[in-house]
Amino acid sequence: MTPRLVIDLGKIQHNARTLVERLAKRNISVTGVTKATLGSPEIVEALLRAGVSSLGDSRIENIETMRHASGPASMTLIRSPMLSQVDLVVTHADISFNTELDVISKLSSAAQRAKLTHGIVLMVELGDLREGIMPGDIENTVRETLRFPSIVLRGIGTNLACRSGVSPDNTNMAELSSLADSIDATFGMVLGIISGGNSANLQWALSGTDAGRVNDLRLGESILLGRETLHRQPIEGLHTDAFTLVAEVIESKVKPSKPWGEIAQNAFGEKASATDRGDVSQVLLAVGRQDTDPDGLQPPAGMVILGASSDHLIVDSGSSRMSVGTEVAFDLNYSALVRAMTSPFVARVMKDDRSRASLATL
Repeated sequence: MTPRLVIDLGKIQHNARTLVERLAKRNISVTGVTKATLGSPEIVEALLRAGVSSLGDSRIENIETMRHASGPASMTLIRSPMLSQVDLVVTHADISFNTELDVISKLSSAAQRAKLTHGIVLMVELGDLREGIMPGDIENTVRETLRFPSIVLRGIGTNLACRSGVSPDNTNMAELSSLADSIDATFGMVLGIISGGNSANLQWALSGTDAGRVNDLRLGESILLGRETLHRQPIEGLHTDAFTLVAEVIESKVKPSKPWGEIAQNAFGEKASATDRGDVSQVLLAVGRQDTDPDGLQPPAGMVILGASSDHLIVDSGSSRMSVGTEVAFDLNYSALVRAMTSPFVARVMKDDRSRASLATL
């Protein structure tokens, strides 16, 4: 079946276990982030076998899927809850990341109705300018949060390198630790979770520097693709090819490399430019922008991606002529992976050393 994602569960488990073990030496636990995998039960099982301490996802629907599949594992909603979903959040997530008191108030009401207790991690803004409470406002937010019934303040966290590319470093991580110390001293408590960030934190966390109060990282891309996310460099000892996208050739012809006629916008509002390189061996593959991010695909050696439409990937196959029906395998970056996992038209094949490959579709 094509197109398909071939997913090597053994490589994912190896990556997760390696990072869990390395970070344990720094007294930092790992929350395995599953949002790129739509809460895949098979991938969740691989993460849990590797020793991640909890599971995190930005979509409550994925957490609901994982809750049914993974039993008692701790679940964290790592995107601020929507008011329209507070009942789902308290039912399926043990903890949620929050920045707004109005949302925490609604979570409190929902938890009371459900006769549950819900954990809160307050996110602090440390420069990347995505979500986060300004540091000067955190004390008041803690004070108000502690007043809500059926709500337990579990910790604080921050997020860097996602919107603006601000790197985690000794300065901003020390500020997070200092805020935790201040909260503990002011309110006579000990915060259990100090979530320092995501895969972008690995260089800092594994550098040997003092981690301070930071005791948890949320890792997704580094586990799934074996790369740190500041410069997308491979992490020593990890697999970078746990995911492969396989597509099928549906046309193979020699064509000019430069289009002819009056050039206007293409289907996506772009005005394409092309260099005349003479005739090329052009193949069309049955996968397109509706299925993945073409800019995030790496073709086999000797092949060049020329462009893509909704349903087609156009490739120069180089010196080899490919026949219709030939399958071509591509490596993926994070953007291509997320979109391929989301597409209902891309099948998933799970490879597991413990058993034969199994086929799963959305």
